[in-house]
Amino acid sequence: MILNWNRGADTVACLKSLDKIRLPKETEILTVVVDNASTDDSLSLLHKLSAPAFRLVKNEANLGYVGGNNVGVKVCLEEKCDWVMVLNNDTLVDRDFLKEMLVEADKNKKVGLISPKIYFAPGFEFHKDRYPKGVLGKVIWSAGGEMDWANCFGKNMGIDDVDRGQYDKVKEVNFATGACLLVRSDIFFKIGFFDERFYLYFEDVEFCQRLLKANYKILYVPKSIIWHKVAQSSGVGSDLNDYFITRNRLLFGLTYAPIKTKLALIREAIGFLVGGRVWQKRGVVDFVKRSFGKGSWK
Repeated sequence: MILNWNRGADTVACLKSLDKIRLPKETEILTVVVDNASTDDSLSLLHKLSAPAFRLVKNEANLGYVGGNNVGVKVCLEEKCDWVMVLNNDTLVDRDFLKEMLVEADKNKKVGLISPKIYFAPGFEFHKDRYPKGVLGKVIWSAGGEMDWANCFGKNMGIDDVDRGQYDKVKEVNFATGACLLVRSDIFFKIGFFDERFYLYFEDVEFCQRLLKANYKILYVPKSIIWHKVAQSSGVGSDLNDYFITRNRLLFGLTYAPIKTKLALIREAIGFLVGGRVWQKRGVVDFVKRSFGKGSWK
């Protein structure tokens, strides 16, 4: 399932790349696009798209990244899909990306979630001047993930490296980015959906922790490849990033992190109240007030 909010052109490009994928025999897919109450021309662009076939669900309000994705997940479960994929609309996929995931899924029934190798889409690298043109499209954004408990973040491995085969081993990981997740359907019945308190950011980290606690494995599959048009507008220092990262990191960390990290988060939160930026302060205040979901966000 793909979530769209005011980025119809990206969603159309993603769908067109999905139209070219190759699947194992006797495999059927249901493509669901959830529109999060877009106010641009997204719906017009989607209605004009003839292939691939997809089901369009229109939310009456913007439910945020988490709420919007949960709507799509529930549609897939109602249709009794064996696996549910959450795929960012700003991605493009290799034609064998899903096939490679399913090959690994069949080998181990304790694998509950699968993550691909993710490259920066050409031109969307963090350090554009660092790379010669010949390697564009091969710069890694994520080669699996790992939890950095000292700083209480999920971290993409291999980020900014040029892929020369050094990340080509299938392996278990303890974090997978929400840009692309393939989840065994029964997981949602056992541990629940993405936690809508988060609204945006940290929902993938938190979901991975619940999955691991339920004794399922998270697998990184390097033969499964996608490209990500990595967002620049909500980066470090933006109001949106300040608010949701501050609030949600407290929510996640004070639930799951080791005691040493919890104490560090509390000290950091006090520091934000004293000398932080405006939306960092609001993030701390809303955490204390238990104001989650969209919270105070404008």
